[in-house]
Amino acid sequence: MDKKAMYSLSYGFFVLTAKNENRDNGCIINTVTQVTSEPNRITIAVNKNNLTHDMVLKSGEFNVSVLSREASFGVYRLWGFQSGRDVDKVEQIRVCRSDNGLIYLPEGTNAFLSARVIESRDLETHTLFLADVTDGAVLSAEESATYSYYQKYIKPAPTEKKKGFVCTVCGYIYEGDVLPEDFICPVCKHPASDFVPVAG
Repeated sequence: MDKKAMYSLSYGFFVLTAKNENRDNGCIINTVTQVTSEPNRITIAVNKNNLTHDMVLKSGEFNVSVLSREASFGVYRLWGFQSGRDVDKVEQIRVCRSDNGLIYLPEGTNAFLSARVIESRDLETHTLFLADVTDGAVLSAEESATYSYYQKYIKPAPTEKKKGFVCTVCGYIYEGDVLPEDFICPVCKHPASDFVPVAG
């Protein structure tokens, strides 16, 4: 199967934020879906390797900031390419707090939603959370960033010709003739299946 076919689905990009005791954290996710309007409910799928996953699982609450086309690559790098276990992401960017006490991004976004988990389901590598939407606001009229838009206009292109393989998610280049099957991108943690040969 050509896994690139999955990229044709209309994914958006979102910064999921949560809090555990006095610590805020967040990560980028691409799966937020409204499942019912009455009651107003959404689902999110979160990788279990993310610290934010554990915070949502424990607290049962989260915010979602909808990234717009105005979001810079720096926003993706901050929230998507490093772990909250290693760095305090909140120190590096301006944030606001919603009524539930959780942070959201006021810039590079067009809306935020607050939600309370009512059910979760184990999906092996991820957890699917079903949640009631408790609050939300429109922050700008800018269009939402889709995966396709990110690939075409936000993600930096490789700047120099190298022999090897490039990550289709973040642009990291693995130099070498053969990419190991079990290789994991050191920047965005995606597998070898998300790499393609560098065009030479």
